Amino acid sequence: QVQLVQSGGGLVQAGDSLRLSCAASGRPISTYGMGWFRQSPGKEREFVVAMRRSGGTTPYADSVKGRFTISRDNAKNTMYLQMNSLNPEDTAVYYCAASLMILPPLTAKGYDVWGQGTQVTVSS
Repeated sequence: QVQLVQSGGGLVQAGDSLRLSCAASGRPISTYGMGWFRQSPGKEREFVVAMRRSGGTTPYADSVKGRFTISRDNAKNTMYLQMNSLNPEDTAVYYCAASLMILPPLTAKGYDVWGQGTQVTVSS
C-alpha cells in the first residue's frame, strides 16, 4: 500500500504561483493512477486532473485548464501540481490520491489512498 505525503500549500496573492508536491512511499508512484482534487468549505471534493500509469493525463477541470499542470518524477516518487495565475476561486484544500484502477477515475470514489491535504489560500 502506498502512503502519500503532501507539501507546498500556503497563502498567496492573486496572480501568484504555487507548486504542490505529493511524495509517495511504499510503492512506485508509476504503478498507480494519480489524481489531484480540491475541496472548498461547503462544497464537494472537486476533480482537478489525473495522471495515468503511463504518464498521460486526463483532461483538466475547466476551471483550471491552461493554468495548472500535473507532472511526475519517478526517480523521486513524487507527483506535482504546478498552479499559475491563481485566483481567489482556487482557494481550497488540495488533495492528491492514488487509484488502483487502470484508468484513473474522475471522481473521488475511485481512489484508494489519499494524502493529508494541503491548504491553498489566494487573496485578492
